Amino acid sequence: MKAIRVAEFGGPGVLQMVEMPEPVPGPGEVRVRLRAIGVNPVETYIRAGVYAHKPALPYTPGGDGAGVVDAVGSGVTGIAVGDRVYTSGSLTGTYAEYAVCAAARVHALPDAVTFAQGAAIGVPYGTAYRAVVQRGGLLAGECVLVHGASGGVGTAAVQIARALGAFVIGTAGTTEGCALVTAQGAHAVVNHREGGYLERIRGLAEARGGVQLVVEMLANVNLGHDLGLLGPRGRVVVVGSRGPVEINPRALMGCDGDIRAMTLFNVAPEDYMRIHAALFAGLESGALRPVVGRELALADAAEAHRAVIEDRAYGKIVLLP
Repeated sequence: MKAIRVAEFGGPGVLQMVEMPEPVPGPGEVRVRLRAIGVNPVETYIRAGVYAHKPALPYTPGGDGAGVVDAVGSGVTGIAVGDRVYTSGSLTGTYAEYAVCAAARVHALPDAVTFAQGAAIGVPYGTAYRAVVQRGGLLAGECVLVHGASGGVGTAAVQIARALGAFVIGTAGTTEGCALVTAQGAHAVVNHREGGYLERIRGLAEARGGVQLVVEMLANVNLGHDLGLLGPRGRVVVVGSRGPVEINPRALMGCDGDIRAMTLFNVAPEDYMRIHAALFAGLESGALRPVVGRELALADAAEAHRAVIEDRAYGKIVLLP
């Protein structure tokens, strides 16, 4: 099979296409013939060797993908050869034509959801649900600000918050991104590249007592500003950051506010199960609609890694093996 391998940590150029034997599933494992592969920013940090979790070299990147089950190991129940599935973790890496996954990391893909959309579920929607519901504690009627709402996690957060009855404000950095966020159900969208955008957000949230929940994708840039937007008992959930930031704790003291943070590596098994049960229900009903912004060939993995960290996010980037 064709697969992308990383033999040394470094820039996108270390992603190399190679020929490898097809992996064989062991007990409790499932092999998926991948039709689409999700590309996530965290994979660029791991590839560069700057992430806390470093795999042994060489390795195949990726945990997200979608395709058809083509082999099942012993002891696996509830999953059969021929099932349409998406993955949210892989033992062998998903930047390949085949991937072996623990059975618990393979989930049914509703018929109405394409394989490319399925590849956009695992990290983005898992992160968004964890941030909005499990860490953010969103309640119906609250005001939510999704910073960076045009990317994979952002569009998922907008859809989830809207489905749960929140008033949703999103930000994006381009005209196209703002239009995308509106199409996902945001009640209001603000271009964060325009002057006075914070005042616009504050005005939109004022009638609702301020922002109750901020989903923050770039805390090193925005966190200090976020605190000034919070209403009473407001929460900021940090999903991403690319460096340190200075804040004034008095902004939190004045509203009894909280800064919370998350990573999917810390999700307990019972919370993980609840995340994907909720996501399946939303996908099946149509409330959740993954947005695929760009499709590239598997051989173009290096280009995908360059694109996924650009500051002009638009939906999800997927690779097609």
